[in-house]
Amino acid sequence: MAFVTISVEGIEPEEGAPAPDRLISGDPHFRTWNVDEAEGGLYAGVWEATPGKWRIVYDEWEFCHILEGLSVLTEDGGEARTVRAGDSFVLRPGFKGTWEVIETTRKEYVIRL
Repeated sequence: MAFVTISVEGIEPEEGAPAPDRLISGDPHFRTWNVDEAEGGLYAGVWEATPGKWRIVYDEWEFCHILEGLSVLTEDGGEARTVRAGDSFVLRPGFKGTWEVIETTRKEYVIRL
């Protein structure tokens, strides 16, 4: 099929959490539903995280669209940016900073390695 709906229905999520050396506060847990992937390292799906704060370092390019929740992303040396349902943004390779989930956050993503 060439048309793929981004839906978590019928997909078992991958469970995860930040690496212990990146955890800053809280006890965040992740669920990831990888809905589609293509050759060359292209992925699309849904990700969810519970409250907490951790360091992030991006080697990949990622488009994000927040479906629900509230998070604060802060780039090292930059300003804190609050994202909530309806917000869309791109994190480029080289982004380093923190992701803090204030209210459980769910996003759709497209990642290119």
